[in-house]
Amino acid sequence: MARTFQGYLRPDGKVGVRNYVVVMSSVSCANGVVEAIGRALPEIKTITHTEGCGRAKDDLILAAKTLEGLGRNPNSAAVLVVGLGCEALRRPRLVEGIAQTGKPVETIGIQDEGGSANATDRGIEIAQQLLDQVNKIERQEFGLDMLTLGLECGGSDALSGVTANPTVGACSDIVVGDGGRVIFAETTEMFGTEEILANKAKNETVGQEIIDLINTQKEEAIKIMGPRSAGRAISPGNMDGGLTTIREKSLGCIIKAGSTPINQVVGYAEIPEEPGVIVMDTPGSDIFSLTGMAAGGAQILIFTTGRGTPVGFPNVPVIKISSNSKLYQMMGNDMDLNAGQVLEGKSIAEMGEELADLVVAIANGDQTCAEVNKQEMLAIHTTTMAF
Repeated sequence: MARTFQGYLRPDGKVGVRNYVVVMSSVSCANGVVEAIGRALPEIKTITHTEGCGRAKDDLILAAKTLEGLGRNPNSAAVLVVGLGCEALRRPRLVEGIAQTGKPVETIGIQDEGGSANATDRGIEIAQQLLDQVNKIERQEFGLDMLTLGLECGGSDALSGVTANPTVGACSDIVVGDGGRVIFAETTEMFGTEEILANKAKNETVGQEIIDLINTQKEEAIKIMGPRSAGRAISPGNMDGGLTTIREKSLGCIIKAGSTPINQVVGYAEIPEEPGVIVMDTPGSDIFSLTGMAAGGAQILIFTTGRGTPVGFPNVPVIKISSNSKLYQMMGNDMDLNAGQVLEGKSIAEMGEELADLVVAIANGDQTCAEVNKQEMLAIHTTTMAF
């Protein structure tokens, strides 16, 4: 029997698993006002960042694309964009892009309002009105074909590729089998696996796009780090956990995508058009990667870890999976599922089914540990590579 979940239908036909009013800054100078609105209205979700001005053109374009994607994300029921007024990132274009979804979008400028205090008061008033609107939206039943998962691994250990990532792969196959989509990211953690991934592509064109993408990022890594260091681009925690090279880590990382064909390759924060498995070009750095997938429309993020990390995201729930039982016991308040059970007798297939059931429960409104703990982190990738 196919799984279903209770979600929120948006005017553009997308479906959210959360029903948030999102208040975001268009430039870092407006972060203080956004945070003040959030303190007054804890029910809203705030998005602040370090971008919006003082960057080269390409970085401004990427920041605008990312913020627009976060506003367009189906979990964002309504959006208030707060700007300063003199920033390089043009607020009207950002608002227009989000408004194309048909959801309510409002904007204010701190300079236009006569300062931060006035802007805060006006922002609270608007956000409260938006809350009153979206709270009338009721959940409806949908199939997994309306679901997009973003797949991440961070703080990996030698067991991540044995227990947690294969568990995610089994869940990915279930979601894709029901018509859903999974976004597989972290290009710098695909080094050495390009031929494997290309052989999984739906056709030669997509396969070549995968090879070109990985090779381009590999060349960039060599420029920055040198040929010897680029092959060892893993964190001290990864090494303490038993990993030795980026290729070893990559072989475990790619298992998250499951066994179905790769249907599309997209850029950072780009919204995919195809169902099934999607490769997104993101850095391996966790927060940047999560942000890109959320901007690409993922309503739920799945994050495996062997060393442990509490990271969550403002408007997208993050399911945290431990690769081993010791971590699950030590950081139980941060972990949602223990894939270490694979070492204790459970099969990967059984764990995949358990994770799929958890995905449905989270989609229906159950909170992840990161949501309970309010671990809400966001960082926008720029054209400078981050590892």
